[in-house]
Amino acid sequence: MNTILQLMVDAALEAGAEIEAIYGAGCATEIKEDGSPVTEADRRAEQIILGRLRTAYPDVPVLAEEEACEGCIPELGVRFFCVDPLDGTKGFIARNGEFTVNIALIDAGEPIAGVVYAPDLHLLYYGARGEGAHRRRDGASPDPIAARKVPARGLTAIGSRNHHAQGTAERNRRLGIAEYLPSGSSLKFCMLAEGVADVYPRYGPTMEWDTAAGQAVLEAAGGRVMVLDGDIEAGPLRYGKVWHGFENPHFIAWGR
Repeated sequence: MNTILQLMVDAALEAGAEIEAIYGAGCATEIKEDGSPVTEADRRAEQIILGRLRTAYPDVPVLAEEEACEGCIPELGVRFFCVDPLDGTKGFIARNGEFTVNIALIDAGEPIAGVVYAPDLHLLYYGARGEGAHRRRDGASPDPIAARKVPARGLTAIGSRNHHAQGTAERNRRLGIAEYLPSGSSLKFCMLAEGVADVYPRYGPTMEWDTAAGQAVLEAAGGRVMVLDGDIEAGPLRYGKVWHGFENPHFIAWGR
């Protein structure tokens, strides 16, 4: 697992460096068939990650966002990589720094290792089952991180800066949320993992590559991500949902 995780870290860092170079120079934006934006940074970062993963583990399939959007979906086995080369493309376009590289390893539907790298913030999160979770900033030595227990003052929620489904505010009130922090991309999972917030309810659409790496880091830090059936938790969020086009149901992510 340490060998695989190190490969994922190296791939994320290399892809992040390419994204930063394009971010600095600027690039055009295109709109995909599903209405979401894509840039040269998305595509070039994905090529870097796919090259590293497929060279090291040619027998492990890779589900990658841009390939999947073009109809290139591999036959997924029990174990596969799940990649979002640039999560938070809207943040990349808006130049708010809240975009990440996401790489996860899935085993039997569960994310068992994950890397989330925010290149503009020089902030790296990674974790694996049984190995704990870590954060590294500006290339310094990594620090272990852990999700926190709910503080006496009440729940702090983390939520999307750009996506708010109808009814979100009312649902959040029912949870008893005392404070709300907006954030972009999979950094929301990482804020739970490092104990900055307690809960991330998501009532809008997401895809598996949006959540897999963040879920792996959060679970390695002691948190959990649960599917929502209405307001009821209905088991852990799972992966490899070919029959549903890899779209996630609503979910809620918790700290410890």
